[in-house]
Amino acid sequence: MIVTVVSMPEAAGVRTDVTEARRRLGTARFLVVDVELTAQERAEEAEPVARLLGLGAEELDWFGRADEPVRADFVGSLLGLVVPVVHDERIRHVHAVANDRFLVTAHQEPAVLAPHMMGHLRRERPHDAVAVLFLMLQEALTTFRRAAVAALLEVEELEDDMFRQRGPQQVYRLAQLRRRSAELHHALLPYAQVVDEVIGRRLTSRDFPEDRQRLAREFQHAARTVLTTIETLQDAARRAFASYSSLVAGEQNGVINRLAIVSVIFLPLSFLTGFFGMNFTFLTNRLETRDEFWLIAVGLQAVVLLGSLYVLHRTRIWRRLRDDD
Repeated sequence: MIVTVVSMPEAAGVRTDVTEARRRLGTARFLVVDVELTAQERAEEAEPVARLLGLGAEELDWFGRADEPVRADFVGSLLGLVVPVVHDERIRHVHAVANDRFLVTAHQEPAVLAPHMMGHLRRERPHDAVAVLFLMLQEALTTFRRAAVAALLEVEELEDDMFRQRGPQQVYRLAQLRRRSAELHHALLPYAQVVDEVIGRRLTSRDFPEDRQRLAREFQHAARTVLTTIETLQDAARRAFASYSSLVAGEQNGVINRLAIVSVIFLPLSFLTGFFGMNFTFLTNRLETRDEFWLIAVGLQAVVLLGSLYVLHRTRIWRRLRDDD
């Protein structure tokens, strides 16, 4: 377990142990604590991280535990959150507990939001831990926005490429991006709903400070914007699949048209060949010379072939095939 304590408002971070972090949480006026857990530590049945840090309440035993679903609820004066974050093409979760004095986060290695958060803290110098919490929530939304926009741009590029030259690898990549959009939506939507419910209840309270109301509304607006971006990605992936299907259908229609032309030419010839191949009395008794054979058998087929080509020309099927190519 690696514990980093950030003194505010200086945004000066130092690594320490759990005992020192617990002591400073009990005395500091404004503190940010980041706990980095290994996969083994999260899997082991050890004392809950919240109790190790002196946060106390049994309702916080989920803090730092593996495979926790998204959540947002109040435990006394503390707000507990499980926040989804996009990191290295995967959905990870950051646990957070906050009140007016401190913000404590826990996550599995490697650090997910810490590098970006330190830059925000030094640049914006938030005045309390609640402001730091909203900075973290906004940064988590930003990871979803970046992932959705990158996938959306790739879908549009694939759609343009398939109109130039269609290939099977394009539909495979589209399937991956469609799955990606579903993962982003499935991870963010429940989280946005539970946080929106908690914030909505606080916004109706008269003692909720005006500056926090502004931060809450900004977060709600950002969450809806990111969800809209992800839904746009889903629509773009569906549209790209429809475009691919249309291209395949167009090529199949072209093949069917060519087969129809071949049928128009060879079906009458096949009929005549079969007809004159039958040994009935008229043919065996009346067609006695070579001239009669060439005139009826071959000449009639030539007339039918020329008639078929004339019909194809008059119906402009040749021109439509050339335009399709």
